[in-house]
Amino acid sequence: MKPFKSLLLAGAFVGAALTQTSAWSQTKWDVPTSYASSIYQVKVLEKFSENIRQASNGQLNPVVHANASLFKLNEIKRAVQTGQVQMGEMLVGLLENENKAFGADTVPFLATSFSEAYALWQASKPVYEAYLAKQGLKLLYSVPWPPNALLTKGPIESLADLKGLKWRAYNPATSRFGELIGAQPVTVATVDLSQAVATGVVDGLATASSVAVQLKLYETMSHFYVMNAWLPRNMVIVNVRAFNALDEQTQQIILREAAEAEKLGWQMAEEDERANLATLAENGMQVLPVPPQLQSELEEVGQTMLAEWLKSAGPDGQAIVDAYRQ
Repeated sequence: MKPFKSLLLAGAFVGAALTQTSAWSQTKWDVPTSYASSIYQVKVLEKFSENIRQASNGQLNPVVHANASLFKLNEIKRAVQTGQVQMGEMLVGLLENENKAFGADTVPFLATSFSEAYALWQASKPVYEAYLAKQGLKLLYSVPWPPNALLTKGPIESLADLKGLKWRAYNPATSRFGELIGAQPVTVATVDLSQAVATGVVDGLATASSVAVQLKLYETMSHFYVMNAWLPRNMVIVNVRAFNALDEQTQQIILREAAEAEKLGWQMAEEDERANLATLAENGMQVLPVPPQLQSELEEVGQTMLAEWLKSAGPDGQAIVDAYRQ
C-alpha cells in the first residue's frame, strides 16, 4: 500500500505542477481604462493587447476593460501599482499631485502642435520613467489627446470678453488658467459637462475637439476657437513585478508592440482632430482661429503659468524644458 500511495502522491504532484505550468503559460492580464471603446485611445490599447496576444501565441492574454468597468480614472495607477491589475491606461497629468513634473503637458502654449507635443514627450520620458520605476511601475507608451481649444457661447475678441465667464475646470492647471484670464473656475467632470453647459453652470471652457464632438457641445455652444493651448497625454503603465515574471521573449514582445502602439496612437490623434473639426463645422459650430489680440494675451498667461510650473516642478521641470528646447 505504501509504495502505491507514494506513486499516487507523486502523480498528484506532477499533475499539479503541469497544471500550474499550463496556467502560467496562458497568463491573463487585466487592463483597465476609464474611456469608452469608441475613443481612439482605447482602440490603440485594444490593438496593442491583441498584438501581444498574437505575437505570444496566446501565452499572454491582456484583456482591456473599457469605460471604467474595473476602476475609475483616478484609481487605475494605484490598482496597477498594488498588483490588483497588471497593466492600465491613465491620464499623465493625474500624477501632478504627486510630482509637479507630470504637469508639463498642461502648461499653456509650451507645446502647441503634435510635433511639439511629441518633442515634449521625449523630453519628459526619462523623468517620468525614473519616477515610476521607484514605485514599481514601468511606462510602456504615451498617446496625446487633440489640442485644447477655447469654446464659448458667443464671439470673443480679447481677454476682456472672458472676464467673469463661468469657466469649466477639470484639473489644477485649467483652474489656474481660468483665474488668470479673469473667469470664474467651476470644477465639472466630463460626465457632467453637457448638462453644466446646457443649464448655464458653465459658459466657457478649454477642451479637445474629441470631447466637443462626443458630448455634442455644438448644440449648446456656438464658437470653437482653435487655441492649441496644450495637448494632454495618456500613458500605459505596467506593474514591474508582473513584467519581470514573464520570460524575456514575451517582455520583448511587449516593448516592441508598445513602440508600435505609440506610433499608431499619435497618427490616430491627428486623424481624429481633422475629423472632429469637420464634424463641428458640419453641425453649425463656428470653427475659428483665435483673434490676434486674444492670442497675444493668452500667451502672456501661458508665460506666467510656465514660470509658476517651473518653480513648483523644481529640477525635474527645468530638465524637461531644457531638453525640450534643445
